Amino acid sequence: MKKLFVLMVGLFLCAGCSLILDKPEVKVRDLNVVGVGAGGVDLEFLVTVTNPNSFPLVLKGYTYDLSVMALPLTKGGMRERVEFPAEKATDVRLPFRIAYGDLWEILKRNPDASRIPYALVAGFEVETPFGTSTVPVSKSSEFAVPERYRNSGLLKGVSELLNGFRP
Repeated sequence: MKKLFVLMVGLFLCAGCSLILDKPEVKVRDLNVVGVGAGGVDLEFLVTVTNPNSFPLVLKGYTYDLSVMALPLTKGGMRERVEFPAEKATDVRLPFRIAYGDLWEILKRNPDASRIPYALVAGFEVETPFGTSTVPVSKSSEFAVPERYRNSGLLKGVSELLNGFRP
């Protein structure tokens, strides 16, 4: 009976954090243009990660795949150490680049600036008291282009610029 108990405890612990770890909640809060270059527009999402667990999680790195309006847009990842305190929310910046051709494809669809659908699929490599685990994150929602980019003519200017490069 003692061996059975030890075996059951061992199997429980070997099952990994998925039985013990509550998945962090991820919310995209803002979008910022951080640069414009020859290869495209550099942007970053401001993402809030809420750790629902009673213990801290440490992000060791992440990978992501971003689609906007059902168009595969960008993939990437980063090795970055960020601590998510227990039962608290932490902001993380997720930088990425949109190539001009991809931006043109989005603008051709004439999106409603207040409701642009996106899908973010990510894998957060987190260190927990129980070991290291990759936490899958999948978020589909709609994003509103910040007001500061809507009426300023930025989108219209980019659209006209890209229109000049059309074949």
